[in-house]
Amino acid sequence: MPSAEFRHRLFDAGFRAIVASGADRWLKRVAQGHGLILTFHHVDPAPAGAYAPNGLLSITPDFLDAVLGTLVSRGFDVIGLDSVAERLVRPAGDRPFVVLTFDDGYRDNARYAVPLLRRHRVPWTLFVTSDFAEGRGRLWWIELERAIGRLDRVRVPADEAPALDLPAATAEEKMVAFAALYRRLRAGSEERLLATIAVLCDEAGIGVGRMAEELCLSWEELRGLASDPLLTIGAHTITHPMLAKHGEARVRREIGEGRARIEREIGRPVRHLSYPVGDPTSAGMREFAIARETGFDTAVTTRPGHLFPGHADHLHALPRVSVNGLHQSRAALSALLSGVPFLAWNRGRRLSVE
Repeated sequence: MPSAEFRHRLFDAGFRAIVASGADRWLKRVAQGHGLILTFHHVDPAPAGAYAPNGLLSITPDFLDAVLGTLVSRGFDVIGLDSVAERLVRPAGDRPFVVLTFDDGYRDNARYAVPLLRRHRVPWTLFVTSDFAEGRGRLWWIELERAIGRLDRVRVPADEAPALDLPAATAEEKMVAFAALYRRLRAGSEERLLATIAVLCDEAGIGVGRMAEELCLSWEELRGLASDPLLTIGAHTITHPMLAKHGEARVRREIGEGRARIEREIGRPVRHLSYPVGDPTSAGMREFAIARETGFDTAVTTRPGHLFPGHADHLHALPRVSVNGLHQSRAALSALLSGVPFLAWNRGRRLSVE
């Protein structure tokens, strides 16, 4: 399997080739949908170090500013999620639209993204995980990063898979160890994933379940933001599970109660849902149906792609385009906004709703 570094170099080369060849312009009419939904996570000016396996989840404020400026200069209408259904069936001429979404509810969004969003006067959506807002819950991907950051070796005993014993003394070794363990844990049950990371955190002297209080917005902070008319607060479940790995009763509770908690705390209706992780192994047709039955107006995945008229019939399986912190370049942004990379990624299919 190619390394993560190799894949990202390949993506970079692809983005540059699309722009250098002009394909982002001459293929745009075929590839670009009526609009797209952009996904962000962290916004932080701190430069990534040599060991930063979650670096793809963080962009700088300067790059966010460049994204917002580019959207305006290229004729995109920046709209809220409430307007997506209507724009899919009633396009505004040749003007594409874009929706800005931020997942998980990180405190750095308020510190670094909000001033830019307000200066550009654009609507945006913040998807909140209710346990994170209460200062608990497992941001396990960050726990895993920090545990490996402190360990010189990563040892995992055999269970459903062979034992793992990997060096982790250097930044390069830590990156390799993180990637190997991440792939292994994502392939298994979520219970096994959380238990394994808890053991590694204990070995590294890191408190499990403490990252949310450090990194995520509290209910008090969220109530302060909620008065902003440009902001829509959406639901991101109670505990951020990979829903497809759990039984139906758990899924219904995560989706329904996660929304109810947010509504109680901020005093506003919550109409939009983001599936945690959001790929096909984490959210599928069962989850789409439950989101619809629970009464959400829309629900978003992380399946990559633009929005086309056919998505009007699948408002609970909407694709998004991730603004990746490892590709903070104008070439990457131009390629993604054109839709051209998704012609190959989705093998020509415009809808991925199963």
